[in-house]
Amino acid sequence: MEGKVSVVTGGSRGIGRAIAAALALAGSRVVICARTHDAVKQAAAELSQESGTPVESYAADVRNPDEVEALFAFVDGFGGPNILINNAGVGIFRSVSELGYEDWRAVVDTNLTGAYLCSRAALKRFRNFGGGFVINIGSLAGKNAFAGGAAYNASKFGLVGFSEAMMLDHRQENVRVCCIMPGSVSTDFSSGHGEWKIAPEDIAQIVLDVLRMPERTLISRVEVRPSRPPK
Repeated sequence: MEGKVSVVTGGSRGIGRAIAAALALAGSRVVICARTHDAVKQAAAELSQESGTPVESYAADVRNPDEVEALFAFVDGFGGPNILINNAGVGIFRSVSELGYEDWRAVVDTNLTGAYLCSRAALKRFRNFGGGFVINIGSLAGKNAFAGGAAYNASKFGLVGFSEAMMLDHRQENVRVCCIMPGSVSTDFSSGHGEWKIAPEDIAQIVLDVLRMPERTLISRVEVRPSRPPK
């Protein structure tokens, strides 16, 4: 990761924060993004102290094309990006009849459109570096539907398809794309914590493993499950 500039959306907490920490410890210059200015600034300061490497912050809503462009213009100032981690995500869980239009838009626009906007901005810049890497943090909800998950399932099913199409579009440009699909992860996003759940640091380790593969080899999809969930 030495000399690489990484962008992590949704990087102020949970999986995104763990990924940002791992990248910084591995030597990457990391820029984390989240919607709340104070939260992302504080997270960057804590990550910088923990890793001994400067971690930058930028407040942006990935659903907003103008804010995404401003984020990547900020990243340009550090000589990147080389790596994009699309991690920003929200979940609103209701039956379709009870799911409001704004709820639908919030989930799909964050989880899917946000990944598209950030990927498009990164891809434009990857050409300057002879390639790059996009890792989309999906979910097993992207292949397994569940009651109450219409918006979330739609966004994550879409993210899987988007990831595969982007890989096919840009693989000859030395752009590698991977979609990591965790099951239950022990974060504030999921309902409750438990020792049986995947740790955010485990997903961060998978990100590093994927990034460190030789350029001739692409891990395009990773499904991750808790080893021993409750019976």
